[in-house]
Amino acid sequence: MAEPPNKRKLNTRAAWEEARALIWARRGRLGIGLVLMLISRLAGLVLPATSKYLIDDVIGKHRAELLVPLALAAGAATLVQAMTSFALSQVLGVAAQRAITDMRRRVEAHVARLPVRYFDSTQSGVLISRIMTDAEGIRNLVGSGLVQLFGSVVTAVLALAYLFYLNWFLTCVNIVALGAFGGGMATAFNRLRPLFRERGKINAEVTGRLNETLGGIRIVKTYTAEKREELVFTKGVHRLFRNIAQSITGISAITTFSTAIIGVIGVVMIIIGGRAILAGEMTIGDFLNYILFTGMLAAPVVQIASIGTQISEAFAGLDRIHELMQMTTEDQEDAKRPSLGPIDGEVGFEDVSFAYNAGVPVLKHVTFQAPAGTTTALVGSSGSGKSTLISLVMAFNRPLGGRILVDGRDLATIRLRDYRSQLGVVLQDNFLFDGTIAANIRYGRPDATIEEIQAVSRIAHADEFIEGFEKKYDTVVGERGVKLSGGQRQRVSIARAILADPRILVLDEATSSLDSESEAMIQDGLKSLRRGRTTFVIAHRLSTIRSADQILVLEHGEIVERGTHAQLLALGGRYRTLYEKQYKLEEDRFINPGEDFTPEPAAAKIPSTLRPNNAL
Repeated sequence: MAEPPNKRKLNTRAAWEEARALIWARRGRLGIGLVLMLISRLAGLVLPATSKYLIDDVIGKHRAELLVPLALAAGAATLVQAMTSFALSQVLGVAAQRAITDMRRRVEAHVARLPVRYFDSTQSGVLISRIMTDAEGIRNLVGSGLVQLFGSVVTAVLALAYLFYLNWFLTCVNIVALGAFGGGMATAFNRLRPLFRERGKINAEVTGRLNETLGGIRIVKTYTAEKREELVFTKGVHRLFRNIAQSITGISAITTFSTAIIGVIGVVMIIIGGRAILAGEMTIGDFLNYILFTGMLAAPVVQIASIGTQISEAFAGLDRIHELMQMTTEDQEDAKRPSLGPIDGEVGFEDVSFAYNAGVPVLKHVTFQAPAGTTTALVGSSGSGKSTLISLVMAFNRPLGGRILVDGRDLATIRLRDYRSQLGVVLQDNFLFDGTIAANIRYGRPDATIEEIQAVSRIAHADEFIEGFEKKYDTVVGERGVKLSGGQRQRVSIARAILADPRILVLDEATSSLDSESEAMIQDGLKSLRRGRTTFVIAHRLSTIRSADQILVLEHGEIVERGTHAQLLALGGRYRTLYEKQYKLEEDRFINPGEDFTPEPAAAKIPSTLRPNNAL
């Protein structure tokens, strides 16, 4: 979690464009809030204004008849100020929360439609921070922050005008002091703004690592790595602490500077104001009025500094959101492509190459044909490119060379949403959402009835354990399905794929979490699922591979052999080697005990099309 060497500067223009759009969309509520703010600020001027008449007229001239009117005016103004402040919080508070909700919804919708390769290179914590934390900062733009900023400026201007009326010379001296304060504020904001931006990034990194740690807590505990994770987290939160400490120091410096300026103004008022009273240029009521209105001038300036800091933080968040929202989504790419109707499911690879990192190819010039309705099994050692090939079939990645054809059409020209709606997958990690079993099975078809869910569960042999639960299909599986065993999660995933009724089916180690008895139970279900569908299978279980129409043997990203199970065994090549090393124990279940398998002579039985580097 080291700091990146290059830090992107805040794009103020982009952030302002986002802010302007937010403000304009909620101009109605902001307008009402502005009116309420002005009423509140004007009402707030009444109480200090009455001090002059209280001192000079009621006390100095003994005009007791003014006492009640002054008290009523002050009380009424205070009541108006309280009511408008409450109304302001309701109007702008609701507007701010609605804006935050809309922003989160919009960013989440955009993120969910980004290509899979973006998620492979970005921590989930970073994306969560963009969606949840950065959106929170806009409350200071469409909430009370911006209106308060405007109200503070209005109050400061009115107070300044009145101060000029009371004593122009004293006010000019105070303006010089306040000018120095403004210059200090500008300098402070320029230094604080990068800190706020960096804080969001650090927080996202720490959150992302914490999310990984909690999600993989079983691995952490298995390898007694709690201390290592503690150290990683400690380094992250200490980076966050240093950033916050620097921010606090900056804000404290602003506050200290503000206090010093107020002290200077106080000293000036005592000297110049005291002489003005002795010279008869100001009454005691005028001087008290001047002190109160100076406070009303200084308070908004301090508030402007505080709100300015919050708005700077909001702009940093908006800049990060803008950066994310500028990324092209899959839907935006689909908009340029024609719609796709129902497909037969024929898939072909033509000289396909792919690499995650430049210069390190994972697939090299792969060519094969998977006719509609057939099953293609992928076999090879770890790292041979099987999962990468599957990711290309599912359009999670795009080939760097060659073409992938679906029913004769280049996959790069097909709408991904239309294509993926006809895909079904049972992946190796068996991901389930934190919800009921029924909700997970119907994930691909939200409108499915409970009868349909029960039917596919019987095919997948998931009903056998589901019916044993107290709440049956309403049983909550927990985060990632943690309340189910690996085999149970796998059968739920298979039921989900059956219900989706796909044209192209991907089974990535679909029986890896099942014992031999459970696997035998669902083979009929898998055969039923594969029937009439183009199926790609990654499996080490021989029972799945034996029934495939073709088996592709991959090594180092290339197809080195292809054919049926029997043909490849007879070939006596790489597949036979893998069979002898990895599948021998499983094959014994299908061969009579004691029977010795002897392949027929390769030269007499193997067609030339089954030899390496030839396409079907």
